[in-house]
Amino acid sequence: MKRKVFSALLAGVMAFSLAACGSGGDDKGGEAASGGDGHTLTLYAWDPAFNIPAMEAAGADYKENVDPDFNLEIVEQAASEDVENAITTAGSAGDYSNLPDIVLFQDHYIQRYVADYPDAWTPLGDIDINWDDFSAEKIDYSTIDGEHYGVPVDNGTVVCAYRTDLLEQAGYTIDDLTGCTWDEFMEIGKAVKDATGKALLCMNSDGNDLVYMMLQAEGVSQFKDGKPYITENETLVTIVEKLVQMAKDGTLLMPNSWSDYTDKAIQGDQVAGVMNGNWILPTIEKVEANSGKWEITTMPTLEGGEGYASNGGSSLYITSNCQNVDLAKDFLAYTFGSSTVTYDNALKDGGVISTYAPAGETDVYQEGVEFFNNQPIYADIVEMGTHVEIVEQNDFHYSARNYVGSAIIKIIDGADTMEALQEAEDQLNFEMGN
Repeated sequence: MKRKVFSALLAGVMAFSLAACGSGGDDKGGEAASGGDGHTLTLYAWDPAFNIPAMEAAGADYKENVDPDFNLEIVEQAASEDVENAITTAGSAGDYSNLPDIVLFQDHYIQRYVADYPDAWTPLGDIDINWDDFSAEKIDYSTIDGEHYGVPVDNGTVVCAYRTDLLEQAGYTIDDLTGCTWDEFMEIGKAVKDATGKALLCMNSDGNDLVYMMLQAEGVSQFKDGKPYITENETLVTIVEKLVQMAKDGTLLMPNSWSDYTDKAIQGDQVAGVMNGNWILPTIEKVEANSGKWEITTMPTLEGGEGYASNGGSSLYITSNCQNVDLAKDFLAYTFGSSTVTYDNALKDGGVISTYAPAGETDVYQEGVEFFNNQPIYADIVEMGTHVEIVEQNDFHYSARNYVGSAIIKIIDGADTMEALQEAEDQLNFEMGN
């Protein structure tokens, strides 16, 4: 998910200002990386309401418990795209001297950027982190050719959140939706629609992530051996058919844009359920009148049984312009690599939920959340994340999402299912140069 925050102009001014006071005497250039005093690191991140408070929590933790002279200089970017553009600009010029020591980078994009700009990154090598403490699916993104490049920050584990009061009006509880089949979900959705007038599921049509999440819960990908896997993917075809039927039944609401999805569908009280990465929870929580009415659980699956998936998320990467790699590695290893203090404060200050399993055992994570009927949702989400299966990822993840999402709209409007999916596959193959 990409949250727009400060203006691009402000981000640019801050980046220039930081570069101007960086250490220029190092043989790597040092225009943006810190270097110099040996206690300072610079870092790009983009959301002052979410991931920047998490970075600040890490900086404060390291300063208090490791190095009292430590200083983390966070350069706010307008959006995640600005971090990606910084790497692209540096890589295209063959000059990485304006990069910071560390960048926060989207998981779904990192493999493409390591492949395109291998000289932009510093592998983590023998960093002191027990990778087994993290969700295997999460670190799979940042492990390339057997080498770790990134340290996880947030948790993209998918949650199914439901209005239990609306389920009750239809004669159901959240237990009926836990471990159910998609066919059972569809029947419950019809009952909820009849009783309340609200859809049980929603997703914006211009960025439909449902197919990817539902596929991952089945252990299946939209790619196979590096190629699009759409028309011959029976699981994908079945999922598309069920989504189309739900849309026709009125149990799946598909707003035209992201803002309509968040502002009108979710916050406008048009739906009884939301399925997405857990970062969607703060959007749900903005409707204070619904406090205590929501609960979360796992995903349905085609054959029944609890389903698990992940959608979205970012990790931290050391750039090749880092002036003090040992400090950067130690900072990442101590904070997001092992410190429950960092994770507790990142959760309290920014709502960032960890994939680091020991974090889920702290009092902060175990505490019930009033808005979600005192359910300990943070501990539940960390535990759910440990069950997410690894499926094949691809640099063209978002392109696949968009083409298949467009096919779903065409099918709802009357197009033949296989013809629409074939067109999506052809478009994706063309973009990938196949």
